[in-house]
Amino acid sequence: MNATHWGVLKNQPIRQFVIESYNKISDLKFRLVAETIEKFGKDSEMLTPADQAEHMAFIVRVAGAKKGIELGVFTGYTSLCFAEALPEDGQLIAIDVEDKYASVGRKYWAEAGVDKRISLRLEGGIAVLDELLADPTQVGTFDFAYVDADKPNYPLYFERLALLLRSGGFIMFDNTLWSGKVADPAEREKDEKTHALYTVATTALNDPRFKTHSIAFSDGLTIAQKL
Repeated sequence: MNATHWGVLKNQPIRQFVIESYNKISDLKFRLVAETIEKFGKDSEMLTPADQAEHMAFIVRVAGAKKGIELGVFTGYTSLCFAEALPEDGQLIAIDVEDKYASVGRKYWAEAGVDKRISLRLEGGIAVLDELLADPTQVGTFDFAYVDADKPNYPLYFERLALLLRSGGFIMFDNTLWSGKVADPAEREKDEKTHALYTVATTALNDPRFKTHSIAFSDGLTIAQKL
């Protein structure tokens, strides 16, 4: 499988070298990506770049996380990465709205032996998060969250995840550069998605409950840790 498919640097040999030579990515993951490309064509660009997914899973593993939330599953590549990083009794609540994509991931999760760690919910992010918030036993118990879903709702996701996270837990927001558009005030003014991505990154940065940093990695990754 040619790894150059992934990410905004997909045509650069360095990215291919890093993915293929500096990471141990299983054949199973390459097969998942290949099936995604074959079935969904241009939509396969929604896949999180492999080096980013492995990086985030590494953070989850190093943090000793056991309980997480993923908003935006697509065909389940990042779900697989996170589930592999969790311990045997770990739990990932993977949230989306479209089973035609997520159904691809299920067989790969099972083949990897991590399917029991993943609870797939297809009711949409706001509905599932509000359900979790209504349960006092869930509030303040999650170790991490990853958000790569509908961009206009990013600020609403942050509000809810801030309550669901434990102290020391962290949120990872994808696409916070949005092909550089967030740096352009005119783009932020006219485009709802650009405005929401800029808003969530700056809101997290200025929220006294969090320590936050962003990196120019792939399409921008913002990480906010709850104090």
